[in-house]
Amino acid sequence: MNKKQSRGSKYVLFERKLMRKILSLVFVSICAVFLLRELIRGRFGDTVVGFLTGLFHLDYDDALYIYEITFRNNLETILAGAIIIAIIVVFRYSIRWMTEYFDEISAGCDALLDEKTELITLSPEMGFLELKLNECKNILEKRERDARQAEERKNDLVVYLAHDIRTPLTSVIGYLDLMKEAPDLPVEQRARYLSITLDKAYRLEQLINEFFEITRFNLHSIPLTRENIPLSFLLMQLAEEFYPILTPSGKSVHMDVPENLILPGDPDKLARVFNNILKNAAAYSFPDTVIEIRARKEAELIHITFTNQGPQIPREQLDVIFEKFYRLDSARSSEKGGAGLGLAIAKEIVAAHHGTISAESDKQGTTFSVVLPAI
Repeated sequence: MNKKQSRGSKYVLFERKLMRKILSLVFVSICAVFLLRELIRGRFGDTVVGFLTGLFHLDYDDALYIYEITFRNNLETILAGAIIIAIIVVFRYSIRWMTEYFDEISAGCDALLDEKTELITLSPEMGFLELKLNECKNILEKRERDARQAEERKNDLVVYLAHDIRTPLTSVIGYLDLMKEAPDLPVEQRARYLSITLDKAYRLEQLINEFFEITRFNLHSIPLTRENIPLSFLLMQLAEEFYPILTPSGKSVHMDVPENLILPGDPDKLARVFNNILKNAAAYSFPDTVIEIRARKEAELIHITFTNQGPQIPREQLDVIFEKFYRLDSARSSEKGGAGLGLAIAKEIVAAHHGTISAESDKQGTTFSVVLPAI
């Protein structure tokens, strides 16, 4: 039974309970009217006649005559009045019950918006609504917590980037001032200063681009241009681009990807995914180690893995590693990444391709797995 059918059955149960209450009251009212009718036509008449003869000392015939013109001859009118009263009573109590339920619903809605953490409690008849309101309350509280945490991460992002931007900017200004104040610097020294200034300027550009990534991937959908991509060629190109980064620390890339493996998708976007994963692997792997890239096709899916030998990532960090603004390095090293958007963007691109991305880590290293449709 699905959720919609379950909710429908609970509503039907509530309606039945309310209907039983109303029908019980109607039945009691009908019984009261019939009882009144029988009383007027039976022992009630003897009681009235006896009362008149005893209190007012009337003859029996006179007392019986008074009883008949007062009650027996007006039996229909009395019964009609009793029926009207019964209808009013039934209507009054039905409205009262409905009003009580509406009051409970209103109180439940007020409690839903209340900041208190206590569970919402309703009457047993409203148990289905109590369960639903508590479920909504939990969802709203979770969304509020997530929004608050996201806002905190954004504030941290501004602080981190402001700190990171200031460092290369200070270096750029410092070396430019030095060359301006000392125009007679030796050519080799001037070239070295220019090289350092250019490196810092590139780093500054990278940090500034992080700001554009936030709105680019948050406010717009990701358009895809699908092609049949030779996966081995694409990954080989990316590995060659990382050669200058990996070589100084003795790192390298080893590929185990079939040459005939074709991956359908957007080549630019998927290159961004693999680039971000490789950048992360290069930053967090030990010196003189190998980054393994493997790919295989299983059924209608293509599995791509990136394995690096580096420090183990704790489980609690693996759970949030693909969230925006999350960074593995608590020290916020400028040499090891930017605002923490790379893996979050990779996840969005993979999701746009109807695939999945995940990470596993142990003492031997970390493995990122990307699973994409082969069709």
